[in-house]
Amino acid sequence: MESFSTSGYFPEPYNLGGQIQMIWTQLRAPLFVPFLTVLMKICLGMSIMLFIERVYMGFVIVYIKLFTRKIEKRYKWESFKDDIELGNSAYPLVLVQIPMFNEKEVYQLSIGAACGLSWPSDRIVIQVLDDSTDPIIKGLVEMECQRWASKGINIHYQVRDNRKGYKAGALKEGLRHRYANECEYVAIFDADFQPEPDFLWQTIPFLHHNAELGLVQARWKFVNSDECLMTRMQEMSLDYHFKVEQEVGSSTYAFFGFNGTAGVWRMAAIDEAGGWKDRTTVEDMDLAVRASLKGWKFLYLGSLKVKNELPSSYKAYRYQQHRWSCGPANLFRKMVLEIITNKKVTLWKKLYVIYSFFFVRKIVAHLVTFVFYCVVLPTTMMVPEVVVPQWGAVYIPITITVLNAIGTPRSFHLLVFWILFENVMSLHRTKATFIGLFETNRVNEWVVTEKHGDASKFKGITKQLKKPRFKLGERYGFLITLPLIVNCNLKLLVKQQF
Repeated sequence: MESFSTSGYFPEPYNLGGQIQMIWTQLRAPLFVPFLTVLMKICLGMSIMLFIERVYMGFVIVYIKLFTRKIEKRYKWESFKDDIELGNSAYPLVLVQIPMFNEKEVYQLSIGAACGLSWPSDRIVIQVLDDSTDPIIKGLVEMECQRWASKGINIHYQVRDNRKGYKAGALKEGLRHRYANECEYVAIFDADFQPEPDFLWQTIPFLHHNAELGLVQARWKFVNSDECLMTRMQEMSLDYHFKVEQEVGSSTYAFFGFNGTAGVWRMAAIDEAGGWKDRTTVEDMDLAVRASLKGWKFLYLGSLKVKNELPSSYKAYRYQQHRWSCGPANLFRKMVLEIITNKKVTLWKKLYVIYSFFFVRKIVAHLVTFVFYCVVLPTTMMVPEVVVPQWGAVYIPITITVLNAIGTPRSFHLLVFWILFENVMSLHRTKATFIGLFETNRVNEWVVTEKHGDASKFKGITKQLKKPRFKLGERYGFLITLPLIVNCNLKLLVKQQF
């Protein structure tokens, strides 16, 4: 009687699946379990670091709100008074810089808002730094500047023959002009920012009466936060940054990262710090750290808000987050030794900048969100030998999430969507963080965030006129990764329950 073989009786796919299952069973215990266990413990350690940081900042905010005066009241503030003898010369000369690049949708808004600032007309200079590559847009921006100049506004339209250094290069080049060197303070507004007319009256007195202040930073107010679900998610993250992170840094260490716009610098602080540098894509943070190491203090005004626009497309937001995640990690790589060896600041301030500001917020926060919540926890479902403690899988994440979302109470019901959205973005942020730390080929990639301005009001009409475009490359990260993260999170929830 002829015997039959297993391979001839069962279909080939079954044999292949059985072989894979056998290999997985043999390798799981001696190889994969130890590796996953070590990775889990590292992630739990990072989770504790992030948890302590968030709880600490929460306590500081509560203490500030309940038991101390507002931080701005610690600094002297007096309104300027007219002097008959000195006239307008009693007011400091202020430069307003507006860097832009092909900003067709918003150039009129930003230039108009800057020209509408209330300040003695002969003591303010508007400087439009146009790096546009589109000749039509350059012509429109120049015509807008000429229109305001014809109304008596002291406005200068400046262009370069290259884009070296991007925004940092434009700002640096703008300060080389003679009229700019005569100014005592410089206010910076990105192309989509629209300050209120009294912006200078609320910020300049702090700098004028407090010689130790080098920067006054205002808060951002989002005009299109209700445009779509994605802008609501961004609002939740940025509200925490402004209401907690910036407030804590200002009130405890008089240091925080300059947001690159909606702030006023003392010219002396910029000069002493070494001016603008284009070695990273976060030239604003770079300048802030260097100025702080020189002993300058910063003031954050949470009560002063400047209108601006959030990215309303996933592609634009992804490019922005790449720059915001890659730049800080790269700057940390370049400046950590300089911070350690600095002799002008206290040990506690060094520790705050290195550990809290850079390491925990700019590196650990991205790594733990992706590696732990999106990789380690879902993988443990296939490896029952690795048990994640409940405090690390449930209690710490819930606490961190609630502390983050409490800054935007109107969106608290969107918390689940925010968690899923942040998990999706953690992949891009983690990748960008490693690019910055190891300084790979995309480390200096700079893509200007797309803006819509008033065009966003006619979004529905525009969609009807334009032919739909579907690019797999743009949608892969969101449309495929989001269901994956949703599935993993749901499975993890079931595992915790049963």
